[in-house]
Amino acid sequence: QVQLVESGGGLVQAEGSLRLSCAASGIIFRLADMGWYRQAPGKQRELVATVTAVETTNYADSVKGRFAISRDNSKNTVYLQMNSLKSEDTAVYYCKARSVWKYDYWGQGTQVTVSS
Repeated sequence: QVQLVESGGGLVQAEGSLRLSCAASGIIFRLADMGWYRQAPGKQRELVATVTAVETTNYADSVKGRFAISRDNSKNTVYLQMNSLKSEDTAVYYCKARSVWKYDYWGQGTQVTVSS
């Protein structure tokens, strides 16, 4: 059974920083493509950043230069370092894993609230 557990969300002031973590189990983590997505109230879920099994990264234009995704295969964990946070970054952030068999798994989400 695949489990993705996000942590690190919370309330932060604008221009502040947060680091999200997503711990994975039940999956061959080193072969999985990992990603962070977010969903703000009344909006569709959108891609924030992804990192492939070979550590190729991709970012939404809105977060380029402010956010950094990384992974630690020894800990089965993917991170999202978020700097210079803005009020428009407020959302529930979800971790996604795509297995080597191309199945997608989602975490339960963690709330990030940026106050201006």
